[in-house]
This record gives sequence, C-alpha cells and structure tokens, in this order.
Amino acid sequence: MDQISEPRKTFLRKRIAMPAPEMTFMDHLEQLRWHLVRTAGVVVSLAIVLFIFVDWIFDNIVFAPASKDFISYTALCSLGHKLHIGDALCMPPVDIKLVGNTVSGPFSSAISISLTGAIMLAFPYIFWELWRFIKPALTPKEASNITSSLGWVSLCFFFGASFGYYLLAPFTFNFLGNYTLGTKGAYVYLPTLDDYIDTLTSLVLGCAIAFELPVIAYVLSKWGIINASMLRQYRKYAYVVILILAAIITPSPDWSSQAIVTIPLILLYEISIMLAKKVERSRN
Repeated sequence: MDQISEPRKTFLRKRIAMPAPEMTFMDHLEQLRWHLVRTAGVVVSLAIVLFIFVDWIFDNIVFAPASKDFISYTALCSLGHKLHIGDALCMPPVDIKLVGNTVSGPFSSAISISLTGAIMLAFPYIFWELWRFIKPALTPKEASNITSSLGWVSLCFFFGASFGYYLLAPFTFNFLGNYTLGTKGAYVYLPTLDDYIDTLTSLVLGCAIAFELPVIAYVLSKWGIINASMLRQYRKYAYVVILILAAIITPSPDWSSQAIVTIPLILLYEISIMLAKKVERSRN
C-alpha cells in the first residue's frame, strides 16, 4: 500500500478538524420535513391497524368507563367490603346510552378513535423524533440532561393517561350519568357519541400531559432556569394554577372529581421541588 505523503496527511488533518458548515434555514426546514414525514408514517400505520379493530376497541376500551361493570367500579366496591365499611366506596350504577345526530357520526368517530389511539401509542417515537430535531441546537451538557430524561417522559405520559382513564374518567361519567335536572323527568340524559369521545380524550390526554411536570422541572433545574427555592416561593401561586387546571381537565363540577386531579398534581409539584433540590445538591 502506498504511503501517504506528509503534506497529504497535514491536509487531511485540517479537513477533519474543520467544523461542519452551519445549516441554512432551508436545510432546517428540510430536516423538519423528514422528521414530520417519519412521524406521520408511524401514526398513520398505527391508526390503520386500530381502525381494523375499532369495534373491539370501542366496546372494551373507549366505552368501558361508562359501563357499570368497569374494573374501577368493582375494585373500589370490593375494597370497601374488605375494609368493612359496607358500600361506602360503591358508586351508583351508571347506564349511558349514546346517540348520534349526523349521518357520518359513527365513521368520523371511528377515525377519531383510531387517530387518538395511534398518537398515544406513538408518543415515545414522536418525542424521540422531536428530540432528534432539537438536539443539534443544544450544548452537550443540555443534550445529556434531556437524554437522561427520555425514558421518564414516556413513563410519566402513560402513567398519567392510565390515571385519567382508570380513576378520573369513571368518577366523571358516573357523576354526569346520574345527575338529573328537575324532578318531573323533563330532562332526558342522552349524550352524543362525539361528546363522549371528546370528554374521554380530554380527561386522558389532559392527565397524561399534566403528569410531565416532574420531568420538566428536572430538566429546567439541570439547565439552571429554576431551583427548589424558586418553586417553594411560588408554591401558593402554583396551587391556584393547579386548581384552575383541574377545573379545565375535569368537565364535571363535583368536588370529588376535581379533588382526584388536584391532589396528584400537588404531589407532583412537591416531587418537582424534591428533584430540583436533588439537582442542586449534586451540582454542589
């Protein structure tokens, strides 16, 4: 093999040491386009699979929180019996009948169920594609801080979604399904299919996003934007925001449903303070 001359070696070392040329605005748009194309491909593929089984998904997942034999109802009632408090934890049976007032209602609802389910299932991949797009703009320290939180982002998202589905949704539908207006039976409760799906989606996605609070606090504290003392200083204002957020997430006005959301969010805020304090100790 021919040996490389010394001038050639010097030239190659300079080429390797040269920084990569900065990307133009159009280059960034091209990269963003491919990230969006890959994300859309995954979401559409999952939506097609879910649409094939949409009847089973509607019967066993979507409409389950409105059924009287839902696992949350039976588990709470069984817990009350084991604690020897009778039927204190047993909620009244709920019987919701959905109606439609448009010709395309069932088909559009099936599309909505498939797309919403696909987005939730693909959330880890969607966040990973977003991370790949913004990573070049971050410093190595900032990038390492977010990389260590990627798994926790998905875990908190699915934990929050499960909380909204198994605990908040049953309480909400039980309250709304058994609430009556007037005493003469003039009001008949017949919710539409779209209204039911929109309510369930807002409950599940709202809780899933709200449960990302500790991860956001951890990353921001790693970047030095917030600290534990700042979070403690603004705690009373944060509680007010949490109460407003709980009122938005829970469409039912009863105090029990809002308390179910408020208490975990307050606990998440306190966990965020603990994480920020841990980051400060590790930095010191």
